[in-house]
Formats: sequence, C-alpha cells, structure tokens
Amino acid sequence: MSRFIINTCILILCIFVVTTAKGQGKQELQQKKKELQKEIVYTNKLLNETAENKKASINQLVQLNKKIGAREELIQTMNQEIALIDQSIDSNQTVLDSLSKTLKTLKDEYAKILRSAYKNRSAYDQLMLVFSSEDFNQAFKRLKYLQQFTRYRKSQVIKIKFTQSELNKQLVELEAVKQSKKNLLSSIENEFQKLGSEKSQKQTVVNKLQGREKELKKALQEKKKASQQLEKAIERIIAEEIRKAREAAKKAGKDSKGYPLTPEAKELSNSFTANQGKLPWPVLEGLITEKFGEHPHPALPGVKVQNNGIDISTTKGSVIRSIFEGEVTAVIIIPGGGKGVMIRHGEYLSVYTYFQELFVKKGDKVSTKQDLGIVVTDDDKKTNLHLEIWKNTTKLNPDLWLFRK
Repeated sequence: MSRFIINTCILILCIFVVTTAKGQGKQELQQKKKELQKEIVYTNKLLNETAENKKASINQLVQLNKKIGAREELIQTMNQEIALIDQSIDSNQTVLDSLSKTLKTLKDEYAKILRSAYKNRSAYDQLMLVFSSEDFNQAFKRLKYLQQFTRYRKSQVIKIKFTQSELNKQLVELEAVKQSKKNLLSSIENEFQKLGSEKSQKQTVVNKLQGREKELKKALQEKKKASQQLEKAIERIIAEEIRKAREAAKKAGKDSKGYPLTPEAKELSNSFTANQGKLPWPVLEGLITEKFGEHPHPALPGVKVQNNGIDISTTKGSVIRSIFEGEVTAVIIIPGGGKGVMIRHGEYLSVYTYFQELFVKKGDKVSTKQDLGIVVTDDDKKTNLHLEIWKNTTKLNPDLWLFRK
C-alpha cells in the first residue's frame, strides 16, 4: 500500500517538476508583461501631454510607434504564456488520465474482493476454513491468508480514497488553468482591438505629417545643424582638454601620448568601464524615442537621420541627473537647442542637452544621480533629453551603457 502511494506521488512529483519549470517561465513572461504594460501606460502619459498641441508632430508619431511596438510585444508575450498554459493543461490531463485509470483498476479489484467476501461473509465460514484444515501447518497458512485478505481490503479502501482525493485536486487545478487560459485569450482579443485603434491613429498622424513634407525637411535640417554644432563644440573642448593634459604630463616628465590620466582619473575611468550596462538613467522615468546611429526618418520615406546619442522622452518638469560621478568640464550653449552640460569621467564623457534650467556650473564635482537641471519642454509640448557618451574622441551608444529597464 505504501509503495502504491509512493509511486503515485512520484508520478505527481514528476509532473510537478515539469510544471514548476514551466511555472518559472510563466513568471518571467508575466514579469515582462507587467513591464510592457507599464511602458504603454507611461507612453500614454507622454502622448496626453503632446496631445495639448493640436498639430501632429514627429514626436507624437515616434511615441505612437513605441506604444504600438510595446503592444505588439505584449501580445506576443501573452501568446507565449498561452503556449505554456497549453503545456500545463496537457501535463495535468496526463496525471488526470493516469489517476482515473488507476482509480478504475482499484475499484474493479475492490469489487472482486467484496464479491469474494460476500460469499464467505460469516465469521463461522472463516472459522470453518481454518478448522477444516488437514494439519496445523495448513491451518496456520489459512489463518495468515485471512489476515492478509483483511489487510488487503483495508489497503484497497485507503488507495481508493487517496487516488480519489488526488484526482479531485487535479480536476480543480485543471479547471483553474483552463479558466486562466480563457481570461488570457479575452485579454489578447482586447489588446488586438487597442492595437488596431493605435495603428489607425498612427496612419492619421503619418498622413498629416506627409502633407507637411517641406516643413519637416526644414526642421530636420535645423536639427542636423544643431547636432553638428554640438559635435564640433564637443570636439573642440576635448581637443583643448587633451592639449592641456599633455602639457601637464610633459612638465611632470610623464608620457604625454593620447589623453594622459592622473591615477585618480584612471581609477574613475576603470570604474565607468566596469559599470557598462548598469549606469542609471539620466531621468527618473523615460522612453528612448530615437536610437543611436543612422536610421530611417519616421515620416519621410527614403530619408535617413543620424544620431550621435539617444533621445529620451520624459514628462514635463523632469529633472536631468548625472549617470556617473565626475566633473563638469563645460556648459555649452546650442543655438535653438538650449543648454548642454559635459561631464568628464576619466577618459569618458557624458553629454546632456536640452536644459531649461541648470543646477551646475563648470568645475563642479558631481556624484552619480546628482541633479543637473530641468529638461526643456518645447512649443510642440515635446519634453526630450539628448544624451551622448564619448570615450576620448569616439562616440559610443548610450543604450548599451544604461541599465536595462
């Protein structure tokens, strides 16, 4: 009897191990789902701010693209969760079928026992079976048989009750899993409806923007010009810093090649390198709305845009903060782009632009996450921060350095 229960438990345990592994995958998917839902809510918040401007804007289109992308990924995640639920249903059904088969076998065996017991139901018959033995040895064997038969009957009852109990548990669990699938399918259908609405909204914005092609190209040229001015300003500052560092190293009789670093600056530089992928975001909340490098313009077919950093959309009045400790080496004025701040971290530089108000000045020592100023909100109700990371004269992709949300 104990072996039967152990074997049944082993079967359930094997399924439990498989289900637990799937459950861990399901937890990861549910966590991803929460993050995507949070991103969609935040993008809605940004869109509501830009909606105050009745004229369609590139920023509005970019945010809609982010929202649609997050929604599509959310649906994909939900479908992956459905696949795991289907596997869980199959696993539960396997246990259910096995337990049902076992229960039927046990009940059939018990019915045979009852029929046999009914034929020899009186205590007199059982005694006669013992006393009618030809010798003591046979009487002892018959007595042992009766005792074993009684124990077997009792064990069968326990097995039936145990199997029935496990069967009921599996039935409840299976129904719960099926209900969760039903709820998730309903949620997916709801997400598809929202996605369709968002794509229609996007097409409306695209149509409006394409009707203003001349205006958009002019704005693109102005942005390109401002980016080039920022790049030249950064390069001038870097060249000047390298010149001064080399002169200081030469006077001290040290190697003056490249960008000479003091021991403290070298340690800071190494620390910055060690924190790649772990640096805090320059705003408390935000979405990357324009990536690093060259990519297609969101509204002008065949037009490419170049970004030396990343653009992060955030809410009005957000505070820009330092991504790492260092020293403010320059405050830059960008025509049409507000103010910019450059912070040196050994051989690395972080550059932040589009400030409405600054809290720091050249020469200030700053710590990680220290507030630098307030990001500007333009006439289109757009609140965007531009971030660049340089290593000496090489531009790096900031997305690879920031903490993955």
